[in-house]
Amino acid sequence: MKLGKKNLILCLGSALLLGSCTVGQKYMRPELKMPASYKENMIVTGDTVLMPWKQFFQDPKLVTLIQRAMEKNVDVSVALLNLEQLDLSYKQAKLGYIPSLDLSVNATRAWNSSNSLNGQLNQSVAGTSNRKYFDDYNANLGLSWEADIWGKVSMQKAAARANYFAQKENLSALRTRIIAQVAQAYNNLTALDEQLKVAQRNSELSDSTLKMIRLQFESAQVNSLAVEQAEAQKKTAELIVPLTAQNIAIQENALSILCGSFPDRVERSDWGIASNTTDIFPTGVPATLLSRRPDVKAAEFAVMAANANTGLAKAAMFPTITLTPSVGLNSMMFNNWFDMPGSVVKNIAAGLVQPIFRKKQLRTDYERAQLEKQKVAEQFRQSVITAIGEVSDALAKTKYTNERSVLVDEKQAALNKATKNALLLFKSGIATYLEVITAQNNSLQNELDRTEIKRDRMNAVIDLYRSLGGGVE
Repeated sequence: MKLGKKNLILCLGSALLLGSCTVGQKYMRPELKMPASYKENMIVTGDTVLMPWKQFFQDPKLVTLIQRAMEKNVDVSVALLNLEQLDLSYKQAKLGYIPSLDLSVNATRAWNSSNSLNGQLNQSVAGTSNRKYFDDYNANLGLSWEADIWGKVSMQKAAARANYFAQKENLSALRTRIIAQVAQAYNNLTALDEQLKVAQRNSELSDSTLKMIRLQFESAQVNSLAVEQAEAQKKTAELIVPLTAQNIAIQENALSILCGSFPDRVERSDWGIASNTTDIFPTGVPATLLSRRPDVKAAEFAVMAANANTGLAKAAMFPTITLTPSVGLNSMMFNNWFDMPGSVVKNIAAGLVQPIFRKKQLRTDYERAQLEKQKVAEQFRQSVITAIGEVSDALAKTKYTNERSVLVDEKQAALNKATKNALLLFKSGIATYLEVITAQNNSLQNELDRTEIKRDRMNAVIDLYRSLGGGVE
């Protein structure tokens, strides 16, 4: 359809006028009704929550492991590639206002029937050359532009931007989670090292007790039952050694894989250095600090993207206006194909398309987009509830493992004194061998419990750091 200048100006004016219309709704954050404080009262500043992990973790060997995980972990590498893909999509969406331009060059030769209209025209054009065919050479530069009547380009940009930043926050959440996993795996490994030392010390102590009881058995001061009980106590301590060594090997393998390498021995500090942490979280955290969590921010960006996609689904039901001007060279002879201006051909067309009957497909797509928007909004609310629950759990663990740590230290001091006194009394003939074995067994079990409690306390602090958003940078 060829247009005059007046008609063309009218079409362009109409397109620009309609271009000011939008069908999408402006994004509004879903109502969250967040609590004013957490169940466990704590006071944490924003700077504390955003403390970079290199400052939060003081052990240099742990810092090295975390750095390796950040560089080599497979999940992080895949997430970075996904982020690059979405970045390309966002850059592409920003070009939506620009028209597309295509160049086509083609040459055709047709042998038409002499009884057809085209064939007779061919004969009349060919004249006396008696050509049995008809040539057509064409070079065309065509431009196509769709008027952004309903704000579709801006909604596409909004959706692409939200998806990009959602992936960026997901990457931060993944890194924060891996930092916590590496730190906790390292903590578990150093705790297992300490448990192995505890088992070895108790095995040596049980061996000394066994030797002493055997000497008394040889001098008829005790019976054979005492020797057997002492041997059983020694085996109890010895049985812990291979089990702990097995768990150390498995934990080393898991930590190596987490850091993106094949299973190998992991360099680590002594338990005394690795477990030397300070309470950087005094009591009380306002719930507003939860907005720093990258997974919560990613969930909100998903709502923004769904809001934009809903607008796009609605815009698909409205008319579209396109302009397609073109200019080119056309000739039926190759020799004068590029002769100008004789071979120049120009064309401009405008079109309007209004969907009328699509078997309710467009309406269904719009309704599905609305439901998807409601679904991701609920998922956003759930992510907030889950995050608050994780922080509350971590606060409770931190508080009560601190109390348990104090109590187990006091219990260990009492049991160490009891074990020492039991041996002295046994040598003096005042205490029985059963009292010695019982004291040693209680001390062994409490030392193992003490190591586990201190490990749980460190893991709780790490989990609190993660649940408050951590510090990836």
